[in-house]
Amino acid sequence: MEATTNVTTMIAKPSRLAALVVAAVLVAATTAAADAQSAAPAETNGSVAAPAESANPAPPVPLAAAPVAPTIGSLAPEPRDLSPWGMFMTATLVVKAVMTCLMLASVATWTVALAKGLGLLFAKRELRTQIDALARSATLAEAIGRLRGQAALEAPALAAAREIDMSSDLVSAAGIKERIASRLERLEAAAGRRIARATGVLATTGAIGPFVGLFGTVWGIMNSFVGISKQHTTNLAVVAPGIAEALLATAMGLVAAIPAVVIYNLFSRSIAGYRALYGDGTAEILRLASRDLDRSAQTARVAKAPYAAE
Repeated sequence: MEATTNVTTMIAKPSRLAALVVAAVLVAATTAAADAQSAAPAETNGSVAAPAESANPAPPVPLAAAPVAPTIGSLAPEPRDLSPWGMFMTATLVVKAVMTCLMLASVATWTVALAKGLGLLFAKRELRTQIDALARSATLAEAIGRLRGQAALEAPALAAAREIDMSSDLVSAAGIKERIASRLERLEAAAGRRIARATGVLATTGAIGPFVGLFGTVWGIMNSFVGISKQHTTNLAVVAPGIAEALLATAMGLVAAIPAVVIYNLFSRSIAGYRALYGDGTAEILRLASRDLDRSAQTARVAKAPYAAE
């Protein structure tokens, strides 16, 4: 019986401990629930009061705008006139001077082309007419009569007649012909220099025009790089106008030089043709003079023939 009581007592002690633990857990749960219930109304009151506060919001306080540091390429440059005239007006003084010189050279080129072209055309036509007149003449005196008032071959014909008159007391006809040929050769050279006058402008423009334009381009690009270093930007919209202005100088140099070279080559061939025609005219005068001298010598021999027979 005592053994049964001891066993029951030993079993009852853990049961009591378990009951105590369960009771403690229940008390803790009840306390936590009570705390949660007491906190819920406070939160509800807060959520209800919030709309009241939002219904009458306080006026916003203006805040000072914080300075924004400019970034590279953030500032868009003002649009520029990129027409040829606009680029000329915005170019630097040196580039403007280069472009002005090239424009004047281009104007001079076309002026010389027009004036010299018409002059060569009329001069060659006049030479052909005078050569035909010389071909129809039988004597030098007749040729001078036909050429009177015509400047191209009148001077060589008069020079040949003057040499014949100055050598009338000389016997050697070969010496007279040689002196006439010398006079005609000098007149022919003078006519060639006269007809080629002003073509040096074309040669100079064609030779140095591209280099002058290139100088303006180098100067303009150098100024563009200086502007890049000062503005601390490599934005193409900032760099491109200066480079375009610089390249315009090269374009103007080519515009001045290319027509000058082409026109100079055309005039060179035309002047060579004029000199050939002038040479034909002086050769015709020399033949007339030689014929007159031979005729005079033949007349003198005929006149001396009777005296020689006696």
